[in-house]
Amino acid sequence: MTEPVPSLVWTRQRPEPRRRAPGVDQYVAAALAVADTEGLEAVSMRRVAGDLGSGTATLYRYITNRDELIDLMIDAVQGEDPLPEDSRDWRVGLAAVAYGLRTTLLRHPWLAGELTGRPSLGPNSLRRSEAALRAAVALTPDITRAAQALGTVRAYVLGSVASEQAALLAEQRSGLTKEQWQHSHGPYITEVLAAGEHPMLARRVHEAEEPDPDVDFTFGLTCILDGLATRFGR
Repeated sequence: MTEPVPSLVWTRQRPEPRRRAPGVDQYVAAALAVADTEGLEAVSMRRVAGDLGSGTATLYRYITNRDELIDLMIDAVQGEDPLPEDSRDWRVGLAAVAYGLRTTLLRHPWLAGELTGRPSLGPNSLRRSEAALRAAVALTPDITRAAQALGTVRAYVLGSVASEQAALLAEQRSGLTKEQWQHSHGPYITEVLAAGEHPMLARRVHEAEEPDPDVDFTFGLTCILDGLATRFGR
């Protein structure tokens, strides 16, 4: 017996909102406001409906469950910015993809964890994926290798942004800025380094510059693109 195919939020006809009742877009916007300020775990069907002064039953007319709501949220943020322009220069194209993804992830701190699983299949997400693959195909016409190259760039962006967000979270959790934290740990680090057992760490502390996150990101992305150029003979 054939299993029934589940209905997808992208294939269902949206019902018209009842008079003065919120529609799907308003529910999604309310959910995004909660996720951006309080984290994705704070998003629930009841919370979103309540924030709009709507009954939860009304929300369920449009969106079947929380998973569908999150799918809609992901697709909404994928449509916030213009798609990268077509470029025959693969480096320009992939760099635009990387910077665009970083901007979106920093704007929505909850998003990174949702992009590491199954791909989003909403219309905005599909258009963005198409544009990204077009940039990667300028590097190599082999679609498998192009997808791998794009995956490498995306993995770098996700990892880099995760580090930035972890630093911000640590600052929020401790109540100390980066400078305050360094000052509070200064005597301990000085004592450890004075023992002479960690010469490379001592050089890092005393000699290395502290570039801002934008500079760090650009350096890492350049390394990734240089690596792809070598790998593909470009």
